[in-house]
Amino acid sequence: MTDVASLTAAGARTSLLNRIGAKAEARGIPISVHLDLTWACNEGCVHCYLDHTAGGDMNTVEIKGALDQLAAAGTMFLTLSGGEIMLRKDIFEIVAYARSQLFDVRLKTNGILIGEGEADRFAELGVRAVNISIYSHLPEVHDAITRVPGSFHRSIEAVKRLKSRGRAVEIRVSVMRGGADYGRLRALAEELGAGILYDATIVPMIDGDRTPVLLNISPAERAAFYSDPAVLTGLEDVCASLAPADEELLNAHSCGAGHNGCYISPQGDVMPCVQFPLVCGSLRRSRFLEIWRSPQFAEVRGIRNRDLDVCGSCSSLSSCDRCPGLAFQDGNMRGASRQTCENTYSRTKAPTPLYPVATPDGA
Repeated sequence: MTDVASLTAAGARTSLLNRIGAKAEARGIPISVHLDLTWACNEGCVHCYLDHTAGGDMNTVEIKGALDQLAAAGTMFLTLSGGEIMLRKDIFEIVAYARSQLFDVRLKTNGILIGEGEADRFAELGVRAVNISIYSHLPEVHDAITRVPGSFHRSIEAVKRLKSRGRAVEIRVSVMRGGADYGRLRALAEELGAGILYDATIVPMIDGDRTPVLLNISPAERAAFYSDPAVLTGLEDVCASLAPADEELLNAHSCGAGHNGCYISPQGDVMPCVQFPLVCGSLRRSRFLEIWRSPQFAEVRGIRNRDLDVCGSCSSLSSCDRCPGLAFQDGNMRGASRQTCENTYSRTKAPTPLYPVATPDGA
């Protein structure tokens, strides 16, 4: 498929998914759910936001029960993630059960435990897509971030195995201080036949510890990142063009979290998003739809752009990728997040509430 044809197909698919998401939201359907199977991991990534020692994971029966409830609620798109999903001895049983319920399944994994047999099984089960984290085209840099020697080569081999079996594979890149050569990473992804997606925000740990945030790129690095042509078509936080906010935008919300999808932790806690750790209920105590229709979710859904403390009057509102979860972790889900403001300024060069001007030294 040519580049133009690929982009056209991707654009059509995105448009269709957006329409499906909008219809699901209007009907109160959680069309997309992210379920972490465990927070345990066989890597020790320096920027990770999860507590790998938390324990208390739902067992196989509990997870199958959760999948039953999600299917009954109308969920179509299911992301299974961690931690590292391959540490679950029942991973194939879980995926098989999810596919029997007709979920469109996407996996998030570091891939280092995916050998030939594991790749065969995922292909047999009809897993549509797999995301694998790669942090640099240089093995030594990637391995220093994961703190597992040899992890780069093992992850790359997993990409090759899954691609050879017709699975869609996307390389995920967390952008952090020190930077990677984004052009070389994109070339690597193209060589492997994989997609690539960059995330320019390192988030606090899910328990509120902000240590990982120190790894976020500096304003100078952020400006260079957003001006690098190698990343312009691979951004997770794609923005709209800068335009005045109209009534439709002011009456809209800034994110789909809690509107047409949500996050479920390994312990069964249900939250608007993995980056929005507002616990709205537990599957170990309540049914999913009871939680989905709870006052906590209703509060999240009730927040419109015009209700935001500072963002509602911001000139960059139409081009902002505001994350209510980051704002929540900053102390106010109706407020602004400095990280989001920095990202928006770097893209648009328009002042934002928490990032009105660039600092003289770019620090």
